[in-house]
Amino acid sequence: MVVLVLVVVFATGIIATQPAQAQTFSVLHTLNGGSDGSGAISGLVADRAGNLYGVAYAGGIPGCPFMEGCGTVFKLTHGGSGWIFSVIYSFTGSADGWWPQNIAVAADGTIFGTTIFGGDTNECTSYGGCGTVFRLQPPPHFCAAFNCPWRKTTLYEFTDGNDGRYPNGPAFDAAGNVYGTTNESAENGAGNIWELSPSGSGWTFNVLYAFQYYSGGNPIYGVGVDGAGNLWGSGGLGNLGCGDPYQPVYCGQIWELARAGSSWNFQIAYNLTVSPGGAPGGAFTFDQAGKMYGTVTVSGPQGNGGVFQYIPSSSQFNLLYAAPGNVNADYGPQGPVVLDQAGNIYAADPYNGQYFYGYAFEVSPSGGYWTYSDLHSFTGSSDGAGPYGALVVDAQGNVYGANAAGVIFKITP
Repeated sequence: MVVLVLVVVFATGIIATQPAQAQTFSVLHTLNGGSDGSGAISGLVADRAGNLYGVAYAGGIPGCPFMEGCGTVFKLTHGGSGWIFSVIYSFTGSADGWWPQNIAVAADGTIFGTTIFGGDTNECTSYGGCGTVFRLQPPPHFCAAFNCPWRKTTLYEFTDGNDGRYPNGPAFDAAGNVYGTTNESAENGAGNIWELSPSGSGWTFNVLYAFQYYSGGNPIYGVGVDGAGNLWGSGGLGNLGCGDPYQPVYCGQIWELARAGSSWNFQIAYNLTVSPGGAPGGAFTFDQAGKMYGTVTVSGPQGNGGVFQYIPSSSQFNLLYAAPGNVNADYGPQGPVVLDQAGNIYAADPYNGQYFYGYAFEVSPSGGYWTYSDLHSFTGSSDGAGPYGALVVDAQGNVYGANAAGVIFKITP
C-alpha cells in the first residue's frame, strides 16, 4: 500500500468563528516545473536564521518513471526587501533517490530527509528503488560564491526486507538520532518504525518496531518526538467506518513507542472514531506542556475532520476545530500543524475554502475557548492551490507555506 501525498468540544471549550482579518498575501516564488522543481506538497521548514526550505517531488533532472524530473530541495533566503530562491540539490533518480517526501533542519543547519523511491538496490525495481534517507550539509562559511554547493550523503537505502520500503520522516531527538516510518515491510507487510543513530563516521540503522495489520500499521506519515524522547504517530489501518458511508475508510489509531531503558514499548494510545474525526493527516507536534496536536482529515461534527489536541497524561482527545464539509471535497486539513510561542495553531486544508482550492487558517486559545480565523482562501490562479504540507510562522506572526501548484507564499497579518 503506497499512499502518495495525497457542538464537539471537550474540556477545552467550544470553538468560535472570528471574522476574516485583513491579511496580505504575497508570492515569494512559483516553481516553473523545470530545473527548480514541480509540486511542493510537503510545505516548508525553517532554520534558526529564518531561511525557508522545501522539496519539490518532481521537476529538476529528468529521467524518473511516470513524471518529469526526479525532484529538488530548494531554499529561500532574505535578500534586501525580497527573497532569493535557489535549488540546493536535484535528485538524479539513481542511488541518491527520487520523489523527496519531507525534510527537517537540525540546529546546525543540516537538512535530513527521505525519498519515497530510489536507492542502489535491486528490489522495488518497478519503482526504481525502495527509498532512501539523505543528509544535506550546508557549504562552509568561507565559501565566497552565492550559490555554493551543499554536500549530499545518502545515509540509508531501503531494501524491501525487514527494513521496509517507502520511508516517511524524519524527526530528531536531543541526542541527534533520526526517526521515521516505512509504509510497508516484508515482516508482516505493515511497515515499521526505524532509527538512524550516528556511529563514529557513519550511521547505524535499526528497526525499533514492526507493525501488525490493524494495529497502527501502514503509516503514511513520520513520527513526532515528545520531551522524553518517546515517539508518536498514527496508523492508516484500524476502526473502519470513517468518511463516506458508501465508501468508508479507516479512522486510524494514535500510537506511542516509549523508551524503556535500552528497549522500546509499543502501545495504541487512542482509537479514532467517526465522531471526532479520523485518518490523521500528518506527523504530530508537541507544545512545552507535552500536549500533542495534529489534523484529522475525515468525518467529525462537520464532515471533514479538523484540528485536534491530545493530552497523553490523561488520554484526552479534544477536537479544537471541526472543518466544514462540502460536496466538492471528501477530506479536510492535511499535514502537520505548527504552534507559535503564544500557543496559536496554524494549519492548512488543501480541498476546501471559499473557492474549494484550499485555505490556510489559525486556531487560537481565548479564555478556555478556541477561535478560528481564515488567513487565506486559495483561488487556483496566481496564488496556486492545494496547500497540503506544513506552514512556517516567524516571530512577527508572518505565515509561510507552499502548495501543490508550486506557489511559495507569505501571509502577513
